[in-house]
Order: sequence, then structure tokens, then C-alpha cells
Amino acid sequence: MAASKPNIILINCDDLGYGDLGCYGSALNKTPHIDRLASKGMKFTDFYMASPVCSPSRGAMMTGCYPSRIGFGEFEGRIVLFPGQGVGLNPNEKTIATQLKSAGYATKLIGKWHCGDQQEFLPTNFGFDEYFGIPYSNDMGRQSNHVPQVFPPLPLMRNKEVAQEQPDQRALTERYTTEACNFIQDNSNQENERKPFFLYFAHMHVHVPIFVPKRFLDNSDNGGYGAAVEEIDWSTGVLMDKLAQLGLTDNTLIIFTSDNGSRARGEGGSNGACRGHKAQTWDGGLRVPCIMRWPEQIKAGQSNSEVSTAMDFFATLSHVAGAELPDDRVIDSKNIFPLMTDTEAKSETDCFGYYSFDELQAVRCGDWKLHLWRDNAEVKALYNLRDDIGETTNVYDQHPELVAEMEAKAQRLREDIGDSATGVEGENRRPKGVVENPSTLTVYREDHPYMVAEYDLADMPTMNG
Repeated sequence: MAASKPNIILINCDDLGYGDLGCYGSALNKTPHIDRLASKGMKFTDFYMASPVCSPSRGAMMTGCYPSRIGFGEFEGRIVLFPGQGVGLNPNEKTIATQLKSAGYATKLIGKWHCGDQQEFLPTNFGFDEYFGIPYSNDMGRQSNHVPQVFPPLPLMRNKEVAQEQPDQRALTERYTTEACNFIQDNSNQENERKPFFLYFAHMHVHVPIFVPKRFLDNSDNGGYGAAVEEIDWSTGVLMDKLAQLGLTDNTLIIFTSDNGSRARGEGGSNGACRGHKAQTWDGGLRVPCIMRWPEQIKAGQSNSEVSTAMDFFATLSHVAGAELPDDRVIDSKNIFPLMTDTEAKSETDCFGYYSFDELQAVRCGDWKLHLWRDNAEVKALYNLRDDIGETTNVYDQHPELVAEMEAKAQRLREDIGDSATGVEGENRRPKGVVENPSTLTVYREDHPYMVAEYDLADMPTMNG
């Protein structure tokens, strides 16, 4: 443990793939600042989100629980939350921010929340002192490719109020980055006893539609997608520079990751050698980059191939902050502080479940991945991910004893969390939050002087709409 509580910055990208960064093998996208972050810290090669799509992924990361455990497997039949829905994260759930605030941290979320947009579900009800950002995906606003329009104007929030409708997305990442630097500055006063801070910076990039300043588009070798990746890199460099200016580098833990895999190939993104993409339970849907830098605790130039997940942030950050874990509920989070600081340490994750909606579609145990269900049908497929990251060679018939062992672990997971594919309800599930008479945060008005009336305009840099 550090002598003083570390500042913590969690950077979470949207739809950034396993192969989209230079340090993870990209030869298309220029990411010098993120590559430097990796060279000064630890790169995790076998790191997973708990879902291949955003709302369940983010809810799981915040609470340290599988989506199905907290009612986030589905949202009134939808795979993610949409504007104005009357469901969201249950107010009884504890989040990373709840934990860190209890340990004396100043807490802020900048960017995408996507755990509910009703007043009861907004971030300031879940441990965040401040919030500035768009509460859901950046395509859930007025868009010219939707005829008729299906969404209200996109809301840019300040805490619980709408600060602007339909903001110019080309300027948002810069606005977010300035907001982040101001928060860091405000919580670095050395004249008084400094309060440690937790900044959760949730980028809108590289979710479509993609909007980037001209300088990034002109410099990109990968169209609008590459420009968005490079703007994320720029933002990361600015935050790193701000920490250095204030003398906060050594005792600040930076975590850089993504909420799920990249979209289908051909749209600019890459999941590297992984098979599949966002919304699928091939590894390309859930395996994502994860980089951690903390000079006081993590040696430079490290790599870790143990299985770890974003759910583990809950227990790990509670540990480094000195916050007690809740004892009144089941959580799935493991403390991966040993993995961060010792390359010889072993993962406590015995069996990781790949869920889509509430279906348990696959499990990973050690180096092995067993597929169970896909496209409404039973699947019998086994892959050794250490030797076959692309899941190309099915060796199911060659390892009957291993298959039986993994199926038994999958059944225990079903009994605990549930599995709609086999009709098992699960013993330790909690309900999502529900409110009556929900409403959208904004309503379109023809007489309102919107900055940008509709997105996907012809002069905007986008990737396929």
C-alpha cells in the first residue's frame, strides 16, 4: 500500500477494440501518449469487460457485479438503456464512487454514464460529487439518418440539470479534457491537507457517429475512426502532463480501458487477433485493452497475462483507498492489487462467464474457453485461448474431462446468477431500479436555437453513419 491514498483516474473508452492502440499492435492509429502510459506501467493482455455492450458493461464495472446479478442483463427487452426508460441502476447498489467517497475521496464523472437517465439513476446519486457529460450513447440524439426522428435532443448534463441540448460533438472531448484538468487542479491544493480524488473519465469516442476536430482528421491514417482514437490519445497526454505539472504523477493510479470490443471489421476498428466484435461473446466482444500506471506501486514495462475483469476494479480500488467492502450483498469483484504489483501473482478468477442479455454463452477457466450457447442454440466448442486467441480450432471432442469440469463450473454460475438459455433463475440476483412515469431529459422544440440541429450532416466526419 502507498503511504498516502492515491489519486485515481479511470479512463473508459466507448467501443475501442483490443487492437486499436499502438501498444496492442495497431499500425494504423497513432497513440504515443497511451503507449508511453503502458511503457511506464503494466499492460494486461487477458482483461475482460463483463458484457459486449455498454449499459451492462458499465453497470458491472461500477458495482463489481455481473450484469445479471444487478438486473442489468436486459432493459425491458432491450440490450442497453435508451432515453426516457423507467429503469436503471438500483439506488441500493454501491459503486466504486460510493466506496471511494466513503474513504474521503473527491469524486467526479465526466462523459458517458449509461446506467439510467431518470433523476433517481443519475451519477450524483451513486457517490459522484459532480457529473458533466452525456448520460447515454452519443447516437441517442437528433440524427438525420433517423426518419422519423426517434430520439429527443442529446442532453449535456451538469450534475442533475441539462446544461446544453445537441452540443457540437466535435468540441466535446476538448471540453471534457478541460473539465478533467480543472477537477485535478481544484483537488491538488498543497497549502492545505490535500483530498485524494477519483476521476472517472468516460469518453464518447469511438462510438458512432464519430465527430472529431479537423486537426485530428487531417492527421489520421485511418479516417474518422483513427482520428477519434488519436483524440483520445491527445486527451490522455494532456491529463498526464497536468499530473506532472502538479507533482501528482507518482501517487496517481491511471487505469485506461474500454467498455467493450470494437464494432464489425470494416468500420475502422480492430480487435486484433480476437474473433468477433461488439455485441458478440467471441473474445472480440469482451476482451479489451487495460493499462495501469502508478509509479509508486507498479514497475514500468510490465505485462500481465492473468485473467482479470473490470468488475475487479470495485474491490481493488476499495483496497487501495482503504474502504471496507460491503458485507450485505454478493459481489463478483476480486482484488487484483497483487496482479498489478507482482507478475508472479495468480488470478483469483476461477471461471469467467460470458453473458449476452441473461444468457450464459461461454465460460473461461484458465487458458480454456468453452462455448455453450449462441444464436438460440446449444454450442459445443472448446478453445485454448493461449494457443488460439482467434478461437479457430475447436478441440471439444479431444478433452471430454476438461469439458465436464468446465460445464460443472458453468452450472454453478447459472445457479448463482441465472441463465435464461437454460431457464435457471439464479439464487443471488438483485433487481434493477424502476420508477413510475418516466420522462426524457429533453424534448425537441422547433423554436429552440440548437447549436447543431441534427447529427450525421454531410460535412461531419463520420464512419458509415
